[in-house]
Amino acid sequence: MSRTVVLGGARSGKSAFAERLALASGKEVVYLATARAGDTEMGGRIAHHRARRPAHWSTVEEPSALAGALRRWCAPERLILVDCLTLWLANLMFDDGGDYPEVGELALPARFNDERSAFLSEIAEVNGDVILVSNEVGMGIVPVGAVSRRFADEAGRLNQAVAQHCENAVMLVAGLPLVLKGPPCWPA
Repeated sequence: MSRTVVLGGARSGKSAFAERLALASGKEVVYLATARAGDTEMGGRIAHHRARRPAHWSTVEEPSALAGALRRWCAPERLILVDCLTLWLANLMFDDGGDYPEVGELALPARFNDERSAFLSEIAEVNGDVILVSNEVGMGIVPVGAVSRRFADEAGRLNQAVAQHCENAVMLVAGLPLVLKGPPCWPA
């Protein structure tokens, strides 16, 4: 069993790298997609990712109940590729349709902590190989608005917690992998 987190900024090459790792495993791959096509631009991003994946991979769309999906699909003969944790986090934080103030405290939906805790518990005990893709959003300036600050904070906390459970952590910068934890893992 191996758990790998692949981190990077927007268009850093993290998803393509994770896909190459999954392909190089030689295992059956189940791609857990967390994105929703809420608009045309996001639909285009999703289409780009779909077109790049091998046709024999299974795709499971799961925007919120990630722990349950991992429980259902993880198996020793299979590799699970989750892309991406920051979209999943945004789904948990903002799908309730509430008002989000630009100043002051931001209250998160009740299910946020439950889903996050369930996911972290599941990833700690997962029965199979898993690759998790996540954006590193905290390397720039501190955002002005409360919503953006809270998202950056929660993404940073999630990435730290996930990295603690993973044997391998890789950061992609300009398409180049930098190993943060574990042995080098350069897919073909």
